[in-house]
Amino acid sequence: MVGAKVGGRGAAAEDGAEVPGGLLLGRGAGAGRGAEGIVDAAIRHLYSPDLKAGWGIHVVQEVKLLARKEDREGLDAAIQELVDVGVLRETAMESIYKERCIAVNDGPSWAKYMSTSGSPEDEYDIITLQYTEEGLLSIDENRDGHAAAFGDDIAIECLATEFKREVYVVQAHGSDAMVDEDNCVFFLPHRPRGQICETPIFLFMKGTGWCGAGADHYEPLIANPIPLISPERAAVVL
Repeated sequence: MVGAKVGGRGAAAEDGAEVPGGLLLGRGAGAGRGAEGIVDAAIRHLYSPDLKAGWGIHVVQEVKLLARKEDREGLDAAIQELVDVGVLRETAMESIYKERCIAVNDGPSWAKYMSTSGSPEDEYDIITLQYTEEGLLSIDENRDGHAAAFGDDIAIECLATEFKREVYVVQAHGSDAMVDEDNCVFFLPHRPRGQICETPIFLFMKGTGWCGAGADHYEPLIANPIPLISPERAAVVL
């Protein structure tokens, strides 16, 4: 079984980017340019949206950028240079960050983003630009470096595709994120991009009330088929 913590480091990919769990985006069933294009489009939709669209659904849209920790002083100096010649600080920040930081808009940049857990050991800081339909709303510079990546759905879909198995997330919400009658428990299925070849994987996600380094935490669940039951009424006990 598989356990994962979103926002942690994974194995090195072929192009040098790290991917959570060691999975390569686009690998597995249905791999190829078509599959990579689907993943890239999903990444752009979440982290680098087209700000000319989507306002019928969203009031605020966010653009995620990655700044190397070692480059922060240089970024600050470049921003100050623009401010010194009369550019508004917020406008200068938006311009410099967009020009010099990494946009999260494809598989390799998403892998770098997902390696960011909000710890001092991270290579990158996450910078968030928030927009309304009227324009720039705010900039979260994440000066303390505590912002962590989110990207559970994409990561789990890649996991499902790699192992050619459905992945069901059992999500629990409560004061201690444990399963009992007072907490909300529900299943989130993730299907592979291609053929399903084996039985599902079940992961338990601790939701509201539990947090580690700014990231959701997943634990494996052992699933056993119920014996002596017809295929039409097959079930799985966790």
